[in-house]
Amino acid sequence: MSTAATPGAPLPVRTPGSRARGRHRRPERPEVPTGAPGLVLAVPAATTPEAFAVVEEILSVIRGEQPGIAVAAGLLTVAEADADADAVDGGAPQEDAFDALDSFVSFGLPSMDRSLPSVAELIAAEVEAGLPAPVLVPLLTGPHDCLTVLHKLAAESGATVTDVLGPHPLLAEAVHVRLSEAGLARADRARLFAIATSADGVVLTTAGGEEAAAAAEITGVLLAARLAVPVVAAALDVPGAVLAAVEHLRATGSQRPALAPLVIGPEVDAELLLAAGEETGCPSAEALGGYPTIGQLVAAGYLAAVGAVAAAEAEQAEADEQTEQ
Repeated sequence: MSTAATPGAPLPVRTPGSRARGRHRRPERPEVPTGAPGLVLAVPAATTPEAFAVVEEILSVIRGEQPGIAVAAGLLTVAEADADADAVDGGAPQEDAFDALDSFVSFGLPSMDRSLPSVAELIAAEVEAGLPAPVLVPLLTGPHDCLTVLHKLAAESGATVTDVLGPHPLLAEAVHVRLSEAGLARADRARLFAIATSADGVVLTTAGGEEAAAAAEITGVLLAARLAVPVVAAALDVPGAVLAAVEHLRATGSQRPALAPLVIGPEVDAELLLAAGEETGCPSAEALGGYPTIGQLVAAGYLAAVGAVAAAEAEQAEADEQTEQ
């Protein structure tokens, strides 16, 4: 019998517990260093209302995960490469830079009646304000043409570019959930492990050409392990690639193949997603959109980049100190 159940015994005193141990403990939230650079979410898209909605959801997740991060979203397209370079070099009007900085400091998006500032405008705003060059996180799951532009901007401004968000197990989780929402797969509510699936084969559709499709194969393996069905990747922007992937699945025994976009949304023309479904006659899940793990991956990429920069600076400072001695 416990002392609490013994008549006349004092009530047990509740003492603070030690931090949980083991692999199932909740991870501690990393601290954002004082004076850390801001985060610029590079959105490869036209500023459609749908793109605004997706970006706003992702920014909301980042603010919830890491409220100490100064975050803003900027537009990045291949066609704007020359204009973006001019903005970084100081060619952007001063008022545009301050408008961009205002959206940065307020942690929000610009009003819906105008377009997003460009990534270059946000970088210029930081430089103009005497702040560190920001960390640029591409809103992409894999390789894409616009990454060349992003790296060029970083090289010209001293900004840091993180890796794309994939491949990653959390992307496989997000695709799995989108399939289940479309009625194309069933998942255990607690652990998201597959119980059964109405699709017996999945084409993981990407944007970014054959390179993006090749990179998506890793996420495809992770998704196949969750669903216990074959998964192949194909690029939406390569003519005939998705149809060829569906025909491959059918030739290997799949009777009910389905399409699962491994795209967030803004980086691909919505017409391509619709055309893929019409061309193949296969049902399709929705794009990943603002699924929470996307924001988590963005925040994790930023924190890793900030940590790497801080470590490099500390190492350089130690080397300088040893040289002086």
